[in-house]
Amino acid sequence: MATEFAPFPPLARLADELSTGKTTSRVLVETALERIGDPAGQGSTVFVQADADAARAAADAHDRLRAAGTVLSPLAGIPVSIKDLFDVKGQVTRASSRVLADAPPARADAPVVARLRNAGAVLIGRTNMSEFAFSGLGLNPHYGTPLSPYRRGEPGEARIAGGSSSGAAASVADGMAAVALSTDTGGSIRIPAAFCGLTGFKPTASRIPREGAVPLSTTLDSFGPIGVSVACCALVDRILAGLEPRVPARRPLEGVRLGVLTHYVTEDVEPSVARALDTALKHLEAAGAILSDVHFAPLDRLPEINRFGFSAMEAYAWHRGHIARQRERYDPRVLARILKGESARATDYLDLIAERAALMKAAEETLWQHFDAIVAPTVPIPPPRVADCDRDDATYARINALVLRNPSTFNVLDACAVSLPCHARGDAPVGLMLAAGPHRDDALLGVALAVERVLDSIR
Repeated sequence: MATEFAPFPPLARLADELSTGKTTSRVLVETALERIGDPAGQGSTVFVQADADAARAAADAHDRLRAAGTVLSPLAGIPVSIKDLFDVKGQVTRASSRVLADAPPARADAPVVARLRNAGAVLIGRTNMSEFAFSGLGLNPHYGTPLSPYRRGEPGEARIAGGSSSGAAASVADGMAAVALSTDTGGSIRIPAAFCGLTGFKPTASRIPREGAVPLSTTLDSFGPIGVSVACCALVDRILAGLEPRVPARRPLEGVRLGVLTHYVTEDVEPSVARALDTALKHLEAAGAILSDVHFAPLDRLPEINRFGFSAMEAYAWHRGHIARQRERYDPRVLARILKGESARATDYLDLIAERAALMKAAEETLWQHFDAIVAPTVPIPPPRVADCDRDDATYARINALVLRNPSTFNVLDACAVSLPCHARGDAPVGLMLAAGPHRDDALLGVALAVERVLDSIR
């Protein structure tokens, strides 16, 4: 049976324990490295590269700084994992693919990595992911498939951690990092957060600088955190955005207007997910939130609008040279998704831009102006078994499309969105997603802090 570890406490508690001398950065880092290196755990699958020596040196430096009275931020001295999509100076950015294995090391940190480092984060290593971030399932034939904590030790019941940031979520769930830097193009932060019982925040795309990372879709890519609480994600988000490292104030739930999205996002919802969401919504209403069902009809056209999609078209433009030279090194399932963009025409791309603009305008008028947050199930199903996802290409494609459907909706709308665990402890993980319009990030996080308090009381 695989060894399972509990997550680290929330960042605020770790910062307090560091400040009072109850622990040290070196102790936190050694704990993370021990778990990564445990042969009975999944560290060798969760991480494509662990930076033990550099992490120890950074931890010791922060302990010396703290002893001298210097603390760079509430994140100082705390281990953070980095998705294998970001440039870290001196390291190869592989995007968990064999295609980039021979690429030269990065000459500089990505801006988001530099901001974490400047805030005192200890970079513990690079996490595994769906190859080139192009899947919601997290399967990787090159480096292995990280697993959700749910039913992991039961024979034949291993569940996917979700993608594309599978290793990022697993690193937090297994206490190999206190928080993870991830990306979200169609749900890659929120899906694994939901499947691993964690919290994940996708900011408005333009809130965070997006240079220094391998792109999937230059239109939809967003960078954000996965953590054990809303406050953890909010703190890291503000550091990534270059803002003061503090958690926004929690908004009282009394009178908060929540629009409960119906139809498109509730089709094919499994009973366990529906029950968990229904229970959560009843408690939120009892706590004073004003709930209203909302049918946003324009979403019903999304499958037609996304016949190609930004990800396929923009990914093909980036990958076409690599495909011409080393097609055989790609995961065939990822390659097939990239090649969907090969036959797209410039008119298809321009039509998609126009359709998206119309959707965003309708959302502003129908959703964002009338509600403080929109509510939907993050994913309509609990984490599937690895064996069920990996059976054949048709099954993979069907489950992948279902898993991506709800979270990707809010990427298209350029919304900010957060996934919160809402299942009862011991049950299959279920995520409740809150979304708000572009550039309402801090306001959404303030609502999410209040929602989290209610959900924690019923979990």
